[in-house]
Amino acid sequence: MRILIVDDHPIIVSGCVAMLAAEAMEVFDARDAETGFAAFVEKKPDIAVLDISLPGASGLDLARRLLTQDPQAKIVMFSMNDDPIFAARAIEAGAKGYVTKNDDPWLLLEALREVAAGGVFLMPQMAARLAFAKDPLEALNAREAEILRLLGAGMGLGEIADATGVSYKTIANSCSIMKKKLGARTPVELARIALEQKRT
Repeated sequence: MRILIVDDHPIIVSGCVAMLAAEAMEVFDARDAETGFAAFVEKKPDIAVLDISLPGASGLDLARRLLTQDPQAKIVMFSMNDDPIFAARAIEAGAKGYVTKNDDPWLLLEALREVAAGGVFLMPQMAARLAFAKDPLEALNAREAEILRLLGAGMGLGEIADATGVSYKTIANSCSIMKKKLGARTPVELARIALEQKRT
């Protein structure tokens, strides 16, 4: 089995390479989304293992890009975050598995085998939490929901401040809170979430 690991933590990558090589798997690695995409196109791995937090574009963005390149791509997300919201977003982005770095490393191997066989892998406790996870948008207050709507309409923070009659600092602070609530890293990602909600 040929595995591509896209992760910017050398220790994590080294550990994964050692573990998978012992299982007679061929492993390639990249440290950011751009080189990860290039490696995917060149090496044509059986499975891509992506960290969610990458330099430049996120692992979720990379997953979508890989699936545009190859709709049959098999992707496993490998993240520090055990919040079911992140697992839900990974599955929505097209990943077939979600493993956290805090768990038993052998779970990654189990996930790779399950996904390679055409299945979907979520740890049992994650699957249970995911099943009962509330829509994170429900956690937004009225102001935050309006800011998200305006971001989705393509407005910048300054424009939103003018449109709502509050200070730029207040809008920026609200965006920081919203990013934590929705698992986004930038206003652009918040806008993408808003656009995705419009389509559903």
